[in-house]
Amino acid sequence: MKTFRFLLLIAALGLAAGAGWFAARRTGGHVHASTGSGRTVKFYQSPMHPWIQSDQPGKCTICGMDLVPVYEGDAGAAAAEDLVTLPAGSATVSGVATSPVERGALERSLRLAGTIEDDDSRHRILPAYVEGRIEELAVPHVGAEVRAGDPLATFYSPNLLAALREYVAYRGPGQTAAGDAGLLSAAALRLRQYGMTPEEIADLAVHPDPDRLAVPLRAPVGGTVVRRMAYPGQWVREGDPLFEIADFDVMWFQFDAYEPDLAWLRPGLEVVVTTPSRPGLQLTNRVAFIDPNLDPVTRSTRVRVELPNPWQDGDGSRQRLLPHRAYAEARVTVDVPGVLRVPRSAVLSPGGHPVAWVEVGPGAYERRDLRLGRRGDTAWEVLGGLDEGDRVVTQGGFLIDAQAQLRGGPQGGHVHGAEPVAGGSTGTPADPVTLPATALADPTRTALDAFLTAVESARGALAADDLPGYAAAQGRMAEGATGLGAALSAQSDWVPVFQPVLAGVPSPGAGSLQEARAGFHGLTRHLIPLLVELRRTGGVPSALRIYQCPMTRTAFPGAPPKAAWFQLSGSLANPWFGAEMLECGTEVKP
Repeated sequence: MKTFRFLLLIAALGLAAGAGWFAARRTGGHVHASTGSGRTVKFYQSPMHPWIQSDQPGKCTICGMDLVPVYEGDAGAAAAEDLVTLPAGSATVSGVATSPVERGALERSLRLAGTIEDDDSRHRILPAYVEGRIEELAVPHVGAEVRAGDPLATFYSPNLLAALREYVAYRGPGQTAAGDAGLLSAAALRLRQYGMTPEEIADLAVHPDPDRLAVPLRAPVGGTVVRRMAYPGQWVREGDPLFEIADFDVMWFQFDAYEPDLAWLRPGLEVVVTTPSRPGLQLTNRVAFIDPNLDPVTRSTRVRVELPNPWQDGDGSRQRLLPHRAYAEARVTVDVPGVLRVPRSAVLSPGGHPVAWVEVGPGAYERRDLRLGRRGDTAWEVLGGLDEGDRVVTQGGFLIDAQAQLRGGPQGGHVHGAEPVAGGSTGTPADPVTLPATALADPTRTALDAFLTAVESARGALAADDLPGYAAAQGRMAEGATGLGAALSAQSDWVPVFQPVLAGVPSPGAGSLQEARAGFHGLTRHLIPLLVELRRTGGVPSALRIYQCPMTRTAFPGAPPKAAWFQLSGSLANPWFGAEMLECGTEVKP
């Protein structure tokens, strides 16, 4: 028995010695060795790369130079202020990943909402050329299609009838003198001034009819009657507008582009247009005009795409392909080649200034200040601070920031360009949204409920860490957004309220749960403030609950300190962390 206890004691001492040696290796401890001069070596260090240290003589793993000894009482070469080193192996354990800075195509996909408008340069107003009275209307309603020369109304005018009879008298038999010819020409000119066409005047020679009591008002051009200001029995004065005719052969798709979008948009850029009024139809054309004047309130401008609008025959009816003022969406894909780019997840923004951590050796990372250009879907354009081939940290940057803070170095931050949930830097969803005075119509409420149900399914997938389920829910969100946009086309005063929400619906193709959560946050940061206000007015389902997580800064690239979400059913389930912190959050009360 004593022998067995003795063996256990020896084994324990051996394990303790081994653990101490391993701990010294892992924590940067060094074997102290004495030299012939009597000085004790603390460690060996690379003179060119001071973060490379060892407890044994050797060569620098980067430059190949001999490591030099650092003795007790010496400080050794100091690492750069913007340099962070991690213990050997900790980068792998902590999941730090890097990616090279390279040149390639910078891609950006924009989804924009707007309406189908008519070309106002193709409008024509028919005024009263002379005072008189409207007798009858040949086109009694707006929306009627007319051809050039079609009668619009019959018109009684004493002055016009007098000029007509004067012309007929001069044009009658036996009126051949030179003086009569001059009077005839003057009478014809007066009829032209009173609105009669050359064909109508020429017809007077064949059908003089001096006893007529009214003349027809004819359409000067073909098109659609979009306004009617004339009524039977109405006395009008010279210059009063009677009809407005628009040519719908070419329509304008006009959408609002915000300032960050202008870096990508240019005349001639190809745009794919879809509209719920014609399901399945895709029209492709190029940007024709970008208004250089920005709205000072919304910080947006109008962009125009011209679309042909031919007649469509079917089921015994004839109508235009594109309805006037229909809601439509545009998809713009921009591909800028040859750009020096860095992954978006590599860019941090401490204090609002973009930086990145560059791997300069095994476990060693250097902080670089960046000058950035355009922001693509997955990468930033680099204008300064990085060179092609640099390896930047794309995952685990917050760990390196934390290490920098612990040693009093550069402070970390969040992904550059990321915006918190509406409500400021705290991320709270309390900032009110101004709602229109009119209530949501029943079709719009129904479409909104369907859209919220689709968003709820995406939230549930993220809470379950189910990336395939989230991808399937994205399709339902897109369908719900289309349906909501179509319903809003009948309530134009609500369109500006919902436009940021519809534009924030994430595009499909998230490659990881972090990317999915970042895209989902781009939607909720616009949606939550709107739901907060709609909840006050009863515009959302009574079961809707709003929750907020107070520690989302590290949940995904670009996350704010706090982020909110909503649920239509079930207990609290955090979509920003999933199983890692499923129940983290508190309810935001009305």
